[in-house]
Parts: sequence; structure tokens; C-alpha cells
Amino acid sequence: MVPDTAIDGAQFGGTTLRAVSIRGDSARYRGEPRTDALLTVRFGEGEEALVLTVLAAPARRANAQWGSAAAAESARQLAAAIGRSRAELAADLRAGARDRLRYGLQRIALRSAAQLRSAAEEAAQEAAQDGDAPSDLPPEETASLHCLLMSADPAATHRAAFGTGPGGLYLLRSGHWIDAYAARLLHHPDGQPPLPPASMPAPRPFRFRLVPATSGDILLLCTPGLATPIAEEPAVAHFLSSHWAHPHPPGTVDFLRQIQVRAKGYADDRTAVAVWTD
Repeated sequence: MVPDTAIDGAQFGGTTLRAVSIRGDSARYRGEPRTDALLTVRFGEGEEALVLTVLAAPARRANAQWGSAAAAESARQLAAAIGRSRAELAADLRAGARDRLRYGLQRIALRSAAQLRSAAEEAAQEAAQDGDAPSDLPPEETASLHCLLMSADPAATHRAAFGTGPGGLYLLRSGHWIDAYAARLLHHPDGQPPLPPASMPAPRPFRFRLVPATSGDILLLCTPGLATPIAEEPAVAHFLSSHWAHPHPPGTVDFLRQIQVRAKGYADDRTAVAVWTD
């Protein structure tokens, strides 16, 4: 049994976290379960604690039941691996050890994404048997597994975002959206449309970004169901930035409502975690 909606939240030090996973309109119409998975977990206590949020989504062609189970299991496997290495990871976050974090988290993420890739491969085989054209993207690019790892220690000034496959890591700073994975403005301030998908470089098999915990910033990590409309529809990005311009973070119910902002043609599951820094 997969609930239609999952929601979570936390507050530690000067950080407020909101997380939600919502079944898309297309899945509701077809009577299929939510295939996106959300897992938020804390390891340890006090300033030694680590807070991890995992967002997983199978390939769009994956069987809904199998894809949902694969996403949830991949999230659990990744969280277990983080838990086993929490002492070393906490020390690296406090030290801002970019290279050590990238190397260790890449091994963990790619290993945990194996089950999602298997679901994508099965979907491609079923599509071939049905006579459908195969996807142009390899399985590891169609499934999505992204994470946000934070330390509860106020002295730890960075957060580690990492993952594989499509998805978005966006930074809202001074009213402007920044694609943090690509280190570029998401929408031009002069109102020009964003770059068309054809002119954008393909995402790397593994993406990693160490993001400074800057006061006033809002960091958003999301699966393709929300990342795509934010990138392609300026109205969606503006809706979120205008609602999050208030001095206080939204409550969990308000965050749930805001993430469900409508955009014609975008009906996939949406899973997102947002972090406010005082």
C-alpha cells in the first residue's frame, strides 16, 4: 500500500526543512500508485546529528507497482549506507571536505540506484515487446535518485546535494532562481525564456554540489515532476518565489499546497524538499 501523499518537516539550529511527495494527476486518473518515494531520517543526536532526505523516482515507463517498490527500496538502501558512514560524513561536512564527500557519496548513490536502473531496464524490455520505440536515454538517466545531506551542527556551513538521473537542485537567492547543479541562473532577470531543452547539456551520471548554508537562501531539491515545470514555466517558479518571500517558512500544510501549483501538461508525481536558513 502506497499513500497518495507523504509529508514531513523538521527544525534544527537555524534550519527549517519541509518535504512532500504527491501522487500526480495522471497516476490518480489511471488509478495507479505514487511511484516517487520520499524518506527523511536523522542519525544521531544534538550537534552530532545528520539529517538526510532521499527523493527517488523510477523511469516513467516502469511498471507502476514495481517502480514504486523499487524507488522506496533504493531510498532505504541509500539511507542505510549513509547511516553506516555517518561519523565520517559528519566530520567531512563540518570540514567542508568536498573531494572526500564527492567520492564517498558517489559510491553510495550509484550502488543504491541499481534497483531503480533494473526497473527501467525491465520497462524498456516491455516497451520493446509491445512494439514501442525504446527511449533515447539510458536507464540510469531515466530513473532519478537525489539526496540532501545536512549536519545539525551550526558550525557546519555546507550542505551536500547529490544524486543520479534527472531532477533539480535549485537555489532561491534574492528573488532569483539558480540552477545549483549547473551553476547558472534558471530564468533570465530580463524576462527572456530559459534555454530550450535541446541546447542544455545532458546531466552527468552523478551530480554533486556542496552548497553554503547562507542566511536568507532557500534550497530546493526535487524529482523531475516538479523540476521540469520550474525550469520550463517561469510562472511556476514565480509562484513559489512569491509565496516563499515571506520572512517565515511555510507550515507543512501550506508547503503541500504550494508544491501542487498547477501547470498545464505537467501531471507526474512531485517530490520535493526545501530548506530555509535563518
